[in-house]
Amino acid sequence: MAELVARRLEAPAVDARYLNRELSQLDYYARVLACAEEDSRSALDQARFLAIVSQGLDEFFQIRVSGLREQLKAGVLGTSPDGMSPRAQLETIRAQAQDLVARQTHVFEKRVRPRLGSAGIEITDWADLKKPEREELTALFEERVFPVLTPLSVDPAHPFPHISDLSLNLAVVVRDPSSGAKRFARVKVPSLLPRFVEVGGGRRVVLLEQLVAANLGHLFAGMKIVEHHPFRVTRDADVEVEVDEAGDLLVTLETLLRARRPAPEAVRLEVATSMPQRLRTMLMRELRLAQDDLYVIDGLLDLGALWSLTALKRPALREERWVGITPPELGGSVAEPIEIISSLRKHDVLVHHPYDRFSTSVEAFVDQAADDPDVLAIKQTIYRTSDEGEAPIVRSLVRAAETGKEVVALVELTARGDEEANIAWARTLEKAGVHVVYGVVGLKTHAKTVLVVRNEGDAIRRYCHIGTGNYNPATATVYEDVGLLSADPALTADVADLFNHLTGYSNGNGYRKILVAPGALRAQMLELIRAEGQAPEGRIVMKMNNLVDSEMIDALYAASDAGAEIDLIVRGMCCLRPGVEGLSERIRVRSIVGRFLEHSRIFRFGSDERGARYYIGSADLMPRNLDQRVECVAPVAGAALTERLETILGVALADDVLAWELRPDGWRKVRTKAGFNAQDRLLELATQRASAGA
Repeated sequence: MAELVARRLEAPAVDARYLNRELSQLDYYARVLACAEEDSRSALDQARFLAIVSQGLDEFFQIRVSGLREQLKAGVLGTSPDGMSPRAQLETIRAQAQDLVARQTHVFEKRVRPRLGSAGIEITDWADLKKPEREELTALFEERVFPVLTPLSVDPAHPFPHISDLSLNLAVVVRDPSSGAKRFARVKVPSLLPRFVEVGGGRRVVLLEQLVAANLGHLFAGMKIVEHHPFRVTRDADVEVEVDEAGDLLVTLETLLRARRPAPEAVRLEVATSMPQRLRTMLMRELRLAQDDLYVIDGLLDLGALWSLTALKRPALREERWVGITPPELGGSVAEPIEIISSLRKHDVLVHHPYDRFSTSVEAFVDQAADDPDVLAIKQTIYRTSDEGEAPIVRSLVRAAETGKEVVALVELTARGDEEANIAWARTLEKAGVHVVYGVVGLKTHAKTVLVVRNEGDAIRRYCHIGTGNYNPATATVYEDVGLLSADPALTADVADLFNHLTGYSNGNGYRKILVAPGALRAQMLELIRAEGQAPEGRIVMKMNNLVDSEMIDALYAASDAGAEIDLIVRGMCCLRPGVEGLSERIRVRSIVGRFLEHSRIFRFGSDERGARYYIGSADLMPRNLDQRVECVAPVAGAALTERLETILGVALADDVLAWELRPDGWRKVRTKAGFNAQDRLLELATQRASAGA
């Protein structure tokens, strides 16, 4: 195959041109797991990376694996672009996922857990507790845990209970001392209680499931506890809303979330190694799972729970928290912020989070607009934000509406994982008098935009923000994103037209500057790529989360074959195969995985000699972003702003500490030579900008 790929072919084999999307996603989790394996990090930071991997795998099985299982069940014979059938993908996923889980468990049990103990967070087994500690925890169990437990037995009068998605459970076998009969029961470990229970002043913690297991006698009085083993079930969790048939999308989605489906299928069973085969077989039979759906864990189940450890007050165990700087272009300080709109009348401002502080830039922009008596209207898209009561921007919208301003919030109710929070905010906004719109039928609204309309005496002027990240103050401290604050008449007019398209009957055509999906974005992005393939000294640099779309990949292949030099910085999935002679030999792909989650989308077209064009926006190069979501990509102009974008891209391309590179046969860690850490360098530059602007 290598020889065939090395020769230029008129019609290369399908599997030679593309990498598999699902396996590429697992490759990303492997890169995150590698961060957890670095003992140079603090123990809590290692735990955080383990939690990210665990939660990522949960969603992967809920959505991607469940989708492949449905294809297999439906008899789908087609293949993915790389040529793999659903069955072949599921078989390869299992092998790769098993390897990830084994590595993850080993890292936690052999490296992170001991390091946490040495640092003052000892995860202790019940058997190792002293008598006073057991008595302390037993009292806690009786007071706070026992009242919320419900044992569910299985016998002719009690059918096998429904095991909820991602719940942690105990499989319990009890024996009747009188008859000697054995019975099976399931006890759900309460998810609303802390997984790690502090004991003895907080230096030691005990797993909640061990506390429950040690006190099963309270639940099965008069019975002999024979054995107990933890297990966990993952179910298909993809919410499908037939919006064409939903008279009220809000009510429909609320109903679906209360019962996502009568019985969503199980897709994975995780059990502890202690569980005997007879119980594993019984669980698989009742859950209608096969042997390939079983994952045996030689350690702690659900490492996603390690997130709760990172919330413990142990500042000495974690990296110093970066709070960001107030962009010098916006002046002022946290105590005395400048009027952002006044600043935007002079020049556009590019913000780069978390290096630039979200609260004194984007958040302050909306907050000040809400209190500005000359502001007539505020319009904003909301895809993901923080839980109710913790979203300052949304509270600003409520305040603006209560003071009589025209406020429009386009809330994407079906943003996966944030449905409940978005429903709660929609209700709150509607109650305050905000015009709440739920987007375009059949499309998710993923664009990140704010529009402010202001009466300035001689004219009505508009101001906008277009970004790559969600309006979430919590994730803005750990997600790397860029955004453009502007008063440019053409750009703000485009954003106004976009909102009119989303809330009314505008056809959405004729944008002056922005590239919008679905519609023109795909064609315009393809044209920008093709133009570089035809230009002398063609040059493309793209930074994004995922590169999956086959048409975009083919266009990049063609540009490379025509002579363009292409650098791609792709954090997650990449289905393009770089470095193949006659196909992609001028394409280089790298991934930056570190302290902050790389999330910005930046697109650069053009050589230094001819001059480059820059774009930022909400869209990755994936079919769903280009065809099935409302996305907004905006040009960035002006020497100061484009220089910052060039710096962001240049720093990422120079990194040899956090960077991985994709080769034709897979991902490899970039060899460290200069010791250049992109995120550390951007922190240094932010500090220098703050000092220069002081």
